[in-house]
Amino acid sequence: MVDELTVALETMITAARAHLEKVQAAEGRLDDESVWRAYVALNNAAFDYDELLRTRFDEVTPFDVEPLEAESSLVGSDSSHMEEAVEPDPEPTVISVRQRRDYLVPSSAALLRAAEHARNQIPDPEGDGQPVEGIGDAVLELLHAGDGSLRCLEVPELIPLDGIVVVNDVEHGFDVAETHEGTENEAFAIAYADPMVGRLDERSFLTTPAGSDQPDRGDD
Repeated sequence: MVDELTVALETMITAARAHLEKVQAAEGRLDDESVWRAYVALNNAAFDYDELLRTRFDEVTPFDVEPLEAESSLVGSDSSHMEEAVEPDPEPTVISVRQRRDYLVPSSAALLRAAEHARNQIPDPEGDGQPVEGIGDAVLELLHAGDGSLRCLEVPELIPLDGIVVVNDVEHGFDVAETHEGTENEAFAIAYADPMVGRLDERSFLTTPAGSDQPDRGDD
């Protein structure tokens, strides 16, 4: 009889291969439905394996996932799947969602190689063809190759540290055209009068200082 945990592992591996096939077939096309469905399948397979591993052996994986429903975020879904339209507020609220997550880079050379590999998988049609130079370029390449979210940085070459998400009620929306070179940090500044309406703290598994021999591991 095949062990349940082994079946879950094989299912996750199969889902990972299927996801890669869909990503390669999409050739960088945004909002591809087949890629999304393969992503959901991989996410849920990883969640199932992680849960079984934790239940059986009280061990965890590097995955930080929650179950997803493929229909919940499908692009281009028709109106039959949408709720009845709601009348907009007479004075809509503008919010600013800012996220910071720090990362430990054990090897800059390894990160650069990962970025070059990501570029080869999904080339940037508007890229200048210049080699990836420095950690900043490497991180941007990884973001471009993915969906632009911090999930794209979940690679072995980057170890996530603590992070924070803050939501503020702001008076005006941000205009990227007003951000000039050398003043990028100003885009993240919030006026004292703009109230914070929400906060989410992201705790990492790496709780010991960089350079320590054994980082602590937490539960999912």
